[in-house]
Amino acid sequence: MTDATSASPTAPADPSAGEDGAVVTAALLVIGNEVLSGRTRDANVQVFAKTLGARGVRLKEVRMVADDKAAIIDAVNALRAANDYVFTTGGIGPTHDDITTDCVAEAFGRAVELNAEAERRLRHHYGSETINDARLRMARIPAGAELVDNPVSHAPGFRLGNVFVMAGVPRIAQAMLDTVKDGLRGGAPVHSRAVTAYIREGDIAEPLGAIQERFPAVEIGSYPFVRGERLGTSVVARCTDATLAEAVVADVANAMRAAGADPNDAEGFDPQSGAVAAFHDGDES
Repeated sequence: MTDATSASPTAPADPSAGEDGAVVTAALLVIGNEVLSGRTRDANVQVFAKTLGARGVRLKEVRMVADDKAAIIDAVNALRAANDYVFTTGGIGPTHDDITTDCVAEAFGRAVELNAEAERRLRHHYGSETINDARLRMARIPAGAELVDNPVSHAPGFRLGNVFVMAGVPRIAQAMLDTVKDGLRGGAPVHSRAVTAYIREGDIAEPLGAIQERFPAVEIGSYPFVRGERLGTSVVARCTDATLAEAVVADVANAMRAAGADPNDAEGFDPQSGAVAAFHDGDES
């Protein structure tokens, strides 16, 4: 790894900025009473964050709203004005409470119409014996919108302006995102490096602050965890310049050792997935 004392913070201040300093941002709008009631756990945030990050798009905000027309319209308009891209999940199914399509259409001032291609896909998928009016609701698309393919259940989403409307079921949402990700305009991919040790956050807070001052181009996050009866901390460095991120975690590892902790003791443990080594090299993909 690069010697942290000799590296210079030459990358842009935002970890998702490219060499020209441009930051490409996105927001995720999670729609559905079932999420806010606690009946359903949203599993899309991590998938969207990692997939977009690999494209150099920073997931800047995640917002959750109920199946409420005014709330959805307000959120869509606010988020699309503040971000390069907006992704919505949920509310495009066949039932009466699936109102996302109508809300997005109203936010853009568009009419909703039966899309011939969407209808063709649904009729082909379900066949004449099982297609019905409820399922054909999923062929209602705002005028002028571009269809987003659904390789799993075939009911398409759509894109209108900078807003992508997708299903809420995680497996379907991920498949739909995969069909559009290569067409997204992004900045430089963000690289992440991490170091983990059995040490309390407060024991390294001061040196972490000093390291952050030396590396303003790198986003440094500290994440405490409990494993059995042992307390530990993972420190993650994110930057478009991998060498800067590596320099930061090398400095952090030295600070951990100076405080009496050995990063090697926590090797192979990640508080999020349990699959990351003490020094973890990887892009956000």
